[in-house]
Amino acid sequence: MLLLKMTRTCFVMTALFLFLSVYSASLWPLLPSKQLAQQHHLLNASYTKMVHTNKRFWEMLCQKVRVYSQAVMYSGKHNHNDPVECCLGKIKDASQLRQAFKLLDADFFNDSKVILEMAKGAKELNIPIYRANRKLVARENGGLHDPSVLVFNPEWTGEEAQGAPKRFSCPTLSGIQKPERDEDIAFMNVLELGHLIQTKQITSQELTRIFLHRLKKYNHVLESVVSVTEELAYDQAKRADELLGQGIYLGPLHGIPYGLKDIIAVPGYKTTWGSETFKDQVLNMEAWVYKRLKSAGAVLVGKLVTGSLAYDSIWFGGRTRNPWNIEEFITGSSAGPAACTSAGMVPFAIGSETAGSITYPAARCGVTALRPTFGTVGRTGVMSISESLDKLGPFCRTAADCAFILDVIRGKDPDDLSSKDITLHDPFSVDITKLTVGYLEDAEMEVVQVLQLMGVNVVQFKLNYTVDSVQGILNLMMDVDMLAHFDEWQRSGQDDVYEAQDKWPPELRRARIVPAVDYLQAQRARGKLIQEVRGNFTVDAFIGNATDWERVCMGNLVGMPVIVVPTGFKSISDPPPANSRRRTTITTGIYAPPQHDHIALALAMAYQSVTDHHKQRPPIDDLGPDDSIPSHSELCTHQDNSVFKKQGFQDAVELEILEL
Repeated sequence: MLLLKMTRTCFVMTALFLFLSVYSASLWPLLPSKQLAQQHHLLNASYTKMVHTNKRFWEMLCQKVRVYSQAVMYSGKHNHNDPVECCLGKIKDASQLRQAFKLLDADFFNDSKVILEMAKGAKELNIPIYRANRKLVARENGGLHDPSVLVFNPEWTGEEAQGAPKRFSCPTLSGIQKPERDEDIAFMNVLELGHLIQTKQITSQELTRIFLHRLKKYNHVLESVVSVTEELAYDQAKRADELLGQGIYLGPLHGIPYGLKDIIAVPGYKTTWGSETFKDQVLNMEAWVYKRLKSAGAVLVGKLVTGSLAYDSIWFGGRTRNPWNIEEFITGSSAGPAACTSAGMVPFAIGSETAGSITYPAARCGVTALRPTFGTVGRTGVMSISESLDKLGPFCRTAADCAFILDVIRGKDPDDLSSKDITLHDPFSVDITKLTVGYLEDAEMEVVQVLQLMGVNVVQFKLNYTVDSVQGILNLMMDVDMLAHFDEWQRSGQDDVYEAQDKWPPELRRARIVPAVDYLQAQRARGKLIQEVRGNFTVDAFIGNATDWERVCMGNLVGMPVIVVPTGFKSISDPPPANSRRRTTITTGIYAPPQHDHIALALAMAYQSVTDHHKQRPPIDDLGPDDSIPSHSELCTHQDNSVFKKQGFQDAVELEILEL
């Protein structure tokens, strides 16, 4: 229809042009000579303009005919079962592709290039390569195999470890006695528990029983555990006790129970990634971090909740709650490790972060947690979002626990190209009086004042950089990387049954149309950010809010370590009339340059040595005389209702009686 209209217009204009030419020529003999000259000049200008206009119309018509002929060629001679060729066959107007290219910010091509060069080239060259590559490396979801050879290096100094990294000098304890109550044992830190085991005041099997019981007791309210690995736990605990009986002590983690975020593979147990789609998935592989902990004698008691495909805290079994305020959901995908550590269900747990999944849950639950320098901990056997952003780190009761757990799990993973033997000095040997520590406007001033009293040189500080698209850079890179690892998931329509339809599905659909050129431009912008941050990081460390989104994005793009430290409590919003023990936790972050995790750890240990915020226990058994603990069904259906039937942990008590 469009071609017909253009053809008709061209013929009409041509006919009009010929008529006016003949008509005007017939009038020339009747005009006086002066008038004839003027008329001749005007007609020349009009003819010239008309010729040019007519020429342009004919050129446009010819172009449309060529495009239409090309489309007919594709539709008539090529495979109609091929969606690419069918698409090309339906194109009758280059403006259709031109509109599509606006989504790529690339609508600057002329029609000929778009149709004759780009469409043909995409069909004949690009698409076969895409399909061949997907067949090679993208048949399985999760990014567990065939990592990218483009490796991010967070180093600032160029310092590399020579040989095996030197291990930290873990402090020794004395005079620690076993408490009478299991509740008190459950909230001891790892160093204290390790002392009880080493001095044979408690066996690993006894300790394992305590934590398995607590996992079962509180999970129905917190929804923080995916799988209880009971059989494996007792086997590992028995082995730890046998070794100790033979005089073999493997170190501070010998016989200590712990949990893993359920994106970390353990043979014989489900690794669900928190998703309904993968809830029955069993991976026949041992994650590198699991191997390291097993070799140190630690005892795995549970696979802990991850938000579905490591996004937020919604998973196929519900949504994880905050032990300090069980009406409140946790933010961040390492929700299970944070909640279980906070509630005394495990002494420590391993979580992961791509963009806030360690810092946010730790801050919400009031636990100490470390996001280490990128590349410090190997990620083989761990579901991947972004190979240049993903990090594994510990959730603990104390910074000292974080330090020696990091010491156990760090090191070069031969199957993770990003991991390396990073040079870290011993955080237990750092002289903090020789450090200059900055504090930002949103720093918790108690931390600043305590460190200052301990001899640290503290100064006001602001980390300046000119890159104003930090959040956008991280989101774009993370989404494209995630899509590369879950390409088949999207293509097969499994995103339609994803637990949170406003999370990954729209983000990954949007990632599908990110041009490779602009992805690489984002990487270059990341490089500029790193250079500017490095140049302006003029202190040994700085203190600031751990959940500021701009800072979360900046820190993850740079590969910067941060430790989240509990610093106090405040009242919950809309509390009961009086006497509620539920609280909102207050935390801060201590940030250090890449490969200077020991500085952040040393400062956090110093602060915790003279404060007790990290020792407080959430009120999951006793909310106070004027508050109540909701039942599981009430929690699920009446989250916004602050008035609950006062029945306590009825289900948990019944379970406890049955077990006894």
